[in-house]
Amino acid sequence: MHGRHVKQGQANPGEADALAATVGAMLAELEAEREPAAQRLARELDGFSGEIVVSDEAIAAACARVPQSLKDDIAYAHENISRFAQAQRDSIRETEIELRPGLIAGQRLIPVQAAGCYIPGGRYSHIASAMMTVTTARIAGVPHIAAVSPPRSDAVSGIPDAILYTLHHCGADRILALGGIQGIAAMAFGLFGLPRADILVGPGNQYVAEAKRLLFGRIGIDMVAGPTDSLIIADAGADALTVAWDLIGQAEHGANSPVWLVTDCPALAAEVARLAPLCAAELPQPNRSAAEAAWSKLGEIILCPSREAMAAEADRIAPEHLHVQAADLDWWKSRLTSYGSLFLGAETTVAFGDKAAGTNHVLPTSGAARYTGGLSVHKFLKTVTWQRVTPEALPRLAAVTANISRFEGMEGHARTADIRLAKHLVLPT
Repeated sequence: MHGRHVKQGQANPGEADALAATVGAMLAELEAEREPAAQRLARELDGFSGEIVVSDEAIAAACARVPQSLKDDIAYAHENISRFAQAQRDSIRETEIELRPGLIAGQRLIPVQAAGCYIPGGRYSHIASAMMTVTTARIAGVPHIAAVSPPRSDAVSGIPDAILYTLHHCGADRILALGGIQGIAAMAFGLFGLPRADILVGPGNQYVAEAKRLLFGRIGIDMVAGPTDSLIIADAGADALTVAWDLIGQAEHGANSPVWLVTDCPALAAEVARLAPLCAAELPQPNRSAAEAAWSKLGEIILCPSREAMAAEADRIAPEHLHVQAADLDWWKSRLTSYGSLFLGAETTVAFGDKAAGTNHVLPTSGAARYTGGLSVHKFLKTVTWQRVTPEALPRLAAVTANISRFEGMEGHARTADIRLAKHLVLPT
C-alpha cells in the first residue's frame, strides 16, 4: 500500500541550535533595553531610521495613494474572510447545563485582550496576511489589535501603501514599521506604547518563527510554523500542465518550500516531472530561482497503487495545503484526515485560499497538520468553564469528591468537601 518515489527530495538539515541561540539572545536584549534596542536593530537590519509607529496622517496618505481597483479587490477578499470567520464564530456558543439537580456548569467564550499580528514584507508585500490575521482577530472580538511589518526603502511610510491600507481597512488599532525579531518583541513586550500581546499570530521567516516559539508559554502563539508546503493528489483525469503549475506556484515561496505530487498514474507522473521545470523557467526573477531550487531539491513525485494508498500517503505527510484533482471528491473529503486546508477539484487552487476565497492561509506546516488546524477565531477566544452548586446537589457531590480525594491521598481536598457537607447537614430545613 506504500507509494514509490518517482522523484525524491533531498534532506534539508536544519541549524536549530544556532538559530535558537541567536534569537534568544536578541529577545533578551530587546526585553532589557526595549525601544532603543528595537530602533537600533531597525537601523542595522532593515536600514530604517524613520518613525516606528505609523501615524494616522501617514496611514491616511497611504490609503489615498492606493488605486481604487486594488481597494475593490481587497474589499472582495476581506468580505469573504470576514464572512467565513463570522461563520466560525457562530459555530461555537456559550453553554449552560444542569448536569444533575442543583449542579450547574457552563462555558464562556472570552476574547484575549490584545493580539499582535506579524505581516511579512520581505520579497513580497503580503496584503493577504494582513487580512487573514487582523480580520480574524477583529471578528473574534479582540479589543486591541497591533500589527507590525518590516519597513522597505521604497515605501513612503516604511510599510508599503497597500499593506497599510489593508491593515487600516481590516481594523488594526496600531501599526509599527518594524520587522523580524524586533517586531515580535515590540508586540510581546509592549514596546512603543503597545499593550503586551496575549497572543502573536502570522507567518514570517525562520527568525520570526523561532522568536514566537521561544516566547510561547509566556504568551500564546498561533503555531510554530516552518516553510510553506503543498501536496497535490491527482489521478489519470488530471491535466498535467495544471498540476505542474500548481506545484510550481507554491514552490515560488522559497527554496525551502516542499511540494509533492501523489498519483496512481505513471503517465501523469512522468509528464508533470517534465513540465514542472519548464513552468519554473517561465517565472520572473527572483521567483524563478526560488521555484527552481524548491522543485529541484525538495519536490517529490510519489506513485501509488490505489486511491486508498494515495490518501494514506497524504495523511502520512500531513501537508499544509492539500489539493485533490481526482474523481469522486466527496470520497476524498470524507477520507482525508491530516491537512491544514483542503482544496477540492481542478477548478480551485491553493492560491484562491492564500489570497481571497475566505478560509485562512495561516496554516500548520512541517507535518503539524496531524494534530492542529490553522488560524481561526478560536485561536483568539478562551473557552473557560464555570460551575455552581446548590444544596440539592451538595451531599452526593461532596461525598464523592471526598472519597476520590482520599483514595488519591489528597486529604486537603477531601477536607474542603467535608466542611461543606457538614455545614449543609446542620442547616435548618
